[in-house]
Amino acid sequence: MGREYKYRAFISYSHKDEKWASWLHKALETFRVPKYIVGKTTNMGTVPERMGKVFRDREELSSSHSLGTDLTQALEDSACQIVICSPNAANSHWTNEEILTYKRLGRESRIFCLIVDGEPGTDTECFPEAVRFQMAANGILSDKPAEPIAADARPHGDGKQNAKLKLISGMLGVGFDALKQREHQRRQRRMYIITAAAIVGMVVTSGLATMAVVARNEADIQRQQAEIEAETARQTTDFLVGLFAVSDPNEALGNSITAREIMDKGAERIETELVTQPVIQATLMETMGTVYKSLALFPPAASLLQSALEKRREVYGDKHLEVARTADSLGEVLKLTAEYEQSEEMYREALAVRLDLLGTEHVDVASNKYELADLLGRMGKYAEAESLVRQALAMQRKLLGEESAEVAKSLEGLALNQYDQGNYDQSVPLMRNAVALQRKLHDKPHTDLAEALNNLAFLLGEIGEYRESEILFREALAMNQSLFLDDTHTEIALGLNNIAFALYDQGMYDEAEAMTREAIAMQRKLLGDNHPEIAALLNNLAFLLYEKGDFDAAQDMMRESLEMYQSTVGSDHPAVARGMGNLAMWLMEAGDYEAAEPLLHQAVDLRRKLLGNEHTDLAGSMTLLASLLIETKRFEEARSVAAEARSICLLALEEDHWRTAGAASAEGAALAGMAQYDAAEVLLLDSFAVLNEDDGALPFFAANTTRWLVELYETQGNIKEAAKYQAMLSSY
Repeated sequence: MGREYKYRAFISYSHKDEKWASWLHKALETFRVPKYIVGKTTNMGTVPERMGKVFRDREELSSSHSLGTDLTQALEDSACQIVICSPNAANSHWTNEEILTYKRLGRESRIFCLIVDGEPGTDTECFPEAVRFQMAANGILSDKPAEPIAADARPHGDGKQNAKLKLISGMLGVGFDALKQREHQRRQRRMYIITAAAIVGMVVTSGLATMAVVARNEADIQRQQAEIEAETARQTTDFLVGLFAVSDPNEALGNSITAREIMDKGAERIETELVTQPVIQATLMETMGTVYKSLALFPPAASLLQSALEKRREVYGDKHLEVARTADSLGEVLKLTAEYEQSEEMYREALAVRLDLLGTEHVDVASNKYELADLLGRMGKYAEAESLVRQALAMQRKLLGEESAEVAKSLEGLALNQYDQGNYDQSVPLMRNAVALQRKLHDKPHTDLAEALNNLAFLLGEIGEYRESEILFREALAMNQSLFLDDTHTEIALGLNNIAFALYDQGMYDEAEAMTREAIAMQRKLLGDNHPEIAALLNNLAFLLYEKGDFDAAQDMMRESLEMYQSTVGSDHPAVARGMGNLAMWLMEAGDYEAAEPLLHQAVDLRRKLLGNEHTDLAGSMTLLASLLIETKRFEEARSVAAEARSICLLALEEDHWRTAGAASAEGAALAGMAQYDAAEVLLLDSFAVLNEDDGALPFFAANTTRWLVELYETQGNIKEAAKYQAMLSSY
């Protein structure tokens, strides 16, 4: 641009259009410039990696009472000016003055207009006078008409999202088509993340509270030793616990870890040398099992904990707190290895014992309920999980106060549970509270803080806060790398997966694929070849391959992911229904309706069974099915399915939500197939406006709606309108 500007743009607007200004301000500052155009030289200068800061006068100068030196300086420091045009702006003295001031800087060609209401040249004029006329050489507005560079955010114009991209293309001096294609890829990414991180339940990291702090177990062991007053056993226990306590990453912080061979020999000694001391033997088995689990060595961990549980039952009987504690530890390992039914059995056994012996209000009862809630979330039982985690949170607040690690963990679990149920407006504030509390509790790197950062980053990505999301993902990975003594760990693998999201979002597909494959290899080494977390990574890789244009490989990878889910979590699981829908959609895009149809029928039936008849995920599967029925000319059946999907969406979502619009669009196309053209046109046009304005809308539905409008107008002989929408199809 010839000079460095403090602001990428200055937004001028009437205070009555505050909502539009707020939306545009955020949309511009959070827009990520496609990697392949960064660094190019255009008539607007060198294309930056990010749009940079945008000036909004009423936000930046809220205490200013006039168009004074500060505001004039801000205009001078801005590379462009964007005028939000409406009848309000056309009648605003201050908006007009800002435009005049900017034109007097000699930057008339750098003024871009965003029409949000009104109509140029009519009684509802939207352009301020300073926009409508050119500036004379003497700095006075002339009577020579100007030709404003304008994007039209109205539904019948460019639509909100296309208008945003038109503004950005002008501000950067690049082609609109290049940005439109990138927006398609970014919107596709939302499915990529949803299908990657939501399917396991409460996950972005390997689970809630997966790390055991061995120091706590050491204290428990010392109490056991004191009870039996066996000096030799005490010395043995102190030696073993001291040997392996370094395995806790929060304590080790980078020191060399004890060799695996020594650990295995220690486990053998416990089995053979303490046969006559079952209390100490069981305690050490549990401690060693916890150490193995902390290092993601799950098979030996499960074996030792199972042996410890059997020993404690022999010594204490079934109803004893030591039995409950060991059952709880075994349940956690079984949860991490996706043996959910056995894990649930252990957790429920532990909870029953604790309720019987400790009563209904105890910190251990709260912890048990929380862990059971985490498990149920992984199993897709979200409502039951929510009830338990809320019970745990209320109990912890009452017994421990607001600022405790337990409260932070339960806030995190509740946030993810709300996400699983689609309550995004509740999930993000809850997770922010959890992260803030974790930061207050830990003034140095800690696994609990890293986990909370990962989960907040994930949720922020889901609502479009990509910049903050990437920063938090990287902070969490760096923290885990400083904590874990071996780079091969489930948390590191999942951190790599999370960074792959960030790379994907920047269009760095090769780098994202390499990192995802590295994470898959690491997880296979740690978890074996058949695990739901590996299935999630395979799902991610499938979407990466799809975006790179390797459609056959993407379908094969999605099938492998789906089969792995079915073999690990069973056929009756939300992840299975989701995978079927993803694969079916790709098959439909390839025109293979015969292969897609049985998958969609199965997905609909499964979601009815698991989620009931009023869940938006069910509506999503039904919308896909209705689309298939339209393409295969079964219009009456398609209308029935689409109408039910739309009614479900209207129960939970607004009429202008993209999911509702997707269902309405399918209903409109079905009506067109039944020759009910007027009703069809209304539904299709309304849906088109929403689907092209909503950031979350999948391109599949927007493209279908556009194509159906083309077909409708061609059938009616309206060649002009058909050509208009036909021209838009290439942007999808």
